[in-house]
Order: sequence, then C-alpha cells, then structure tokens
Amino acid sequence: MRRTVYNEDHEAFRATIRDFITKEVVPVYETWEKDGHPPRSFYNKLGELGVFGIEVPEEYGGAGETGFKYQAVLMEETARAGVTFGSSGVHTGLVLPYLLEYANEEQKQRWLPGFVSGDIMTAIAMTEPGTGSDLAGIATTAKLSEDGTHYVLNGAKTFITGGVLADLVLVVARTSPYDPANRRAGLSILCVDTKSEGYTVGRKLEKIGLRSSDTAELSFVDVKVPVADLLGEEGKAFSYLTHNLVQERLAIAVSGYAVAAAAVNFALQYVKDRKVFGQAVAEFQNTKFVLAECKTQVTAMQAVVDQALELYQQGELTVADAAEAKLFTTEAASAVVDKCLQLHGGYGYILEYPIARLYADNRVFRIYGGTSEVMKTIIAKSLGL
Repeated sequence: MRRTVYNEDHEAFRATIRDFITKEVVPVYETWEKDGHPPRSFYNKLGELGVFGIEVPEEYGGAGETGFKYQAVLMEETARAGVTFGSSGVHTGLVLPYLLEYANEEQKQRWLPGFVSGDIMTAIAMTEPGTGSDLAGIATTAKLSEDGTHYVLNGAKTFITGGVLADLVLVVARTSPYDPANRRAGLSILCVDTKSEGYTVGRKLEKIGLRSSDTAELSFVDVKVPVADLLGEEGKAFSYLTHNLVQERLAIAVSGYAVAAAAVNFALQYVKDRKVFGQAVAEFQNTKFVLAECKTQVTAMQAVVDQALELYQQGELTVADAAEAKLFTTEAASAVVDKCLQLHGGYGYILEYPIARLYADNRVFRIYGGTSEVMKTIIAKSLGL
C-alpha cells in the first residue's frame, strides 16, 4: 500500500543512507560480526553524515528536527540490507531523549557536540544480573560524599548495549535507601565517564543475534561521579525511565516491521532464483500462498507503525499505544521471518544468507524494551483489567 508517513526530505535521507550502507557497511559487515562491533571510527563517519545530530538542536551542532521518522527510515534501510549500525541505535534512540529532556544547559554544552560528531558514544545501564524488567529492584548504589561534591558508585550492570565502546554511560542507581513501601523511589541517573577509576568493562557477551552490536557487563567499585553529572533531579529516575519507554517501544515496533518487510524481500528474491524439481521455487502454489500471507502481515504491520509514528509526531502516542504496536509487530515479525527462512530451505540456516541473520536478530525484539508478557499486562491495564 502507498505510504504517506514520509515526505520528500525523509526520502532524500533514505537515498543517502542506502548509498552509505552499500559503500561503507555491506563490504565489511562480516568483519564487524566477527569482531562483535564496528570499528570506533565508523561512529565518526555516522557523525559526519549527520545521523547523530538529526534531533539535536542547532545550537549544539545538530539539525533540530523533531519526531522519530528519520530514525524509522534508518531502521528500515539497515533491515533492508540485512545489517545494523552497531550500538548507534541506543546512542540516538535511547540515550538522546534523556539528554534532551533532562540535561541542564551546562551538560548539554559539554556533551551534545561530541554526541553529534561521534566523539562521545553513549550507552544506558539499567539492567542488573538480578533485575530485568523490574527496574524498581535496582540494587546499584550511589552515595553522596560527605562534602557533597560527588557520588560514590558501586554495583554491576549486564546486557549493556554499546558498553564496550561507550565513552559516557547513563547509569541508573539507588541514591537513597530501598523502601519496600515505595520501591520506585530513590533512583537517580548518573552520567558516568568510562575512564573513571573503578569503572570496569567485564565480559563482552556473546549473543545469538545482533552480533555486530557490542553488549557488555559493567562493574563499579567506588567510582567517583561528580554531582555535576547527575541527570535531572535526584530520586526521579523511575519517572524519567517510564517517560522514555514510549519512544523505545515505538523504535522496537518499527524494527519488527522493517525486519519482516526485509525478510519478504529476501525470500522473494531467493524463490525466484532457486530451482527445485526443474522449476523455480516461486512457481509452487505453497510458495505463492506463504508469501501472500507474509506480505499481508507486513502491510498490516506497516499500517500500525505508520499510525504510531504519526501519533508520536503529534505527541499523542500513549504508553498503551506503544505497547500494542510493539506486541503486534514483534510477534508478527517472528512468524513472518520464520516462514521466509523456511522458503530458503537449508540455505536459510546458513549465515551467509541475510535471512539467517534476520532470524537471529529479530528474536530479541520480543524481549528487550519490555517482554511481550509485560506489553500484554500494560494493554490489559488500559482495558481496566
């Protein structure tokens, strides 16, 4: 179906990104997957291209655009090529909203220009070995020093995307004692320089998918964090995290749709070229029916994503809306990608074929940003259940 969600500027950006991927990413992507991340210099190339500054105000070196549509185009184009841009999605999609919304002017002047250029890569550290979706259970502590000049950070985080190469990490920590009666209170966000003494990057975690995006364990032993690096107000982190979950889940919904659309395209190309029993796989009725079903699912996902993008642009996308979009697209994408891999036969299980990477990459969409089960809980609450 014809799309109306994007304008001429978005499509010009799409053409630029598509050309960039063809020249700068596809030829070396296999090396990135073996290394577990792109070279650090790649992020500077994205900075030069303007990818990191799209939503950053002009006074800090950005383009000052609003909304999420340019990021959606980026997701569609990387999925189309069967690649990722490492941890850059966390940099712009997760961290940037916190800096724009809650950083003070001095912090913005200090961090945003480097953010835009790629000289300062960022990550956010919420998940702990014993705390996943239940953020109120965070145990990492940050105690204010007696002279009030800095916090002393202690604890550990895991599953931190971008944690290996990050220069600045937004760490969610408990700045006041745990209160069973109000578990969400007492959490704050500290912006931690990864060169700080006592800050350690532990294991680089080996994942079944998203292998070009580094994911690490982090530990903090008496890390001194200046009070000037507290993001927003002390004790308000839980409300901040909740506020940003709408965009995070929208991004995952877009990714689910984009991966499903790419899977159909890869399968379509494959079945036209592959011959079995003397004829192209595309000529079998089963192939036609499977792809017809998948394309219809993708069209439905597109409608949901486009509506969500418009609502977000207008500031009207609710928590429940975002949960519905994420639940539907990620669950549907899993079914579509699986069927498209099946059409590849044995070759679908071989990593040199993009469909195999999409199959592995797609699986986490139903887990991070809140599991499908959490999305169902949110949606049920919106129904008064």
